[in-house]
Amino acid sequence: MKNTRIVFMGTPEFSVPALEALAKEPGFDVLLAVTQPDRPKGRGKKLSPSAVKQAALDLGIEVFQPEKINTPEGIALISGLEPDYFVVVAFGQILSRQMLDIPKTYPINIHASLLPKYRGAAPIQAAVLNMDEQTGVTTMVMAEKMDAGDVLLMETTPVDPEDTASMLHDRLSQMGAQLIIKTIQGIEQGKITPVPQDHSKATYVSMLKKSDGRIDWQGSNKAVCAHINAMTPWPGAFTEFCGKRLKIFKAVPSSLSIPPSALPGTIVCCDDTGLFVAAGNGVVQVLELMGSSGKRLDAASFLCGNKIDLPAQFK
Repeated sequence: MKNTRIVFMGTPEFSVPALEALAKEPGFDVLLAVTQPDRPKGRGKKLSPSAVKQAALDLGIEVFQPEKINTPEGIALISGLEPDYFVVVAFGQILSRQMLDIPKTYPINIHASLLPKYRGAAPIQAAVLNMDEQTGVTTMVMAEKMDAGDVLLMETTPVDPEDTASMLHDRLSQMGAQLIIKTIQGIEQGKITPVPQDHSKATYVSMLKKSDGRIDWQGSNKAVCAHINAMTPWPGAFTEFCGKRLKIFKAVPSSLSIPPSALPGTIVCCDDTGLFVAAGNGVVQVLELMGSSGKRLDAASFLCGNKIDLPAQFK
């Protein structure tokens, strides 16, 4: 019996577990890993490979890094491999109809939401920000419209109020790796049929910008904490204090009562256990933050180097 032939396309760390799972699965051949070109990174702006390139080289898989995938050269190279499947995970380029038609069976995408909810670039952050009780991973047949293809399989996971986008990212990344194996095996065994999405229920989330990290203290204490969790690690939740930017990494809703006169953003009190800040409804206990020192500190360490005279306010 011949092996299942796969071309993998992905770029960031999120894509790596799926590539590793496919490469290790008996009966699967990953013929090529397609990823974005090396990009400048860090202060020195040194050219750095993507996480997928690094993983593919470690696995002994050939790498292709086109600036644009849909060129005649790209199409010729990939169609010449005669793949049964594409597996695409956060690749970062849109595939043309001509490219999507290359696989003999399906081009499959792994998406980090329960489609049709949260199509687009930031589904993990959206699930945390909106305080969803659950989210998950979907495998689907790729279509020309973004994240609109027929669903193959889904798997769910609960979202804990203390989950950050970073924690959920790692969990969903591993789930996606397991789900793609189940998906391809299920298709090969004739057990999976693609199911069209209900497009009337589709919601969209766009790519985050740095400015999205700004905390709106007018929200409830739970909403403020969810926002901080959703923005961790990037773009990072921030507020302003005495004209300087403060990053906040960790906060929880507090049972402390808001003084009647306290406007949203007012620091109600602070001690070694946290900075207690009035929200639009309730109080937020800030546990970890970073000021001008550039170091992530717990509240006690932060207060050692940053005296806060009350009354004070975050803006």
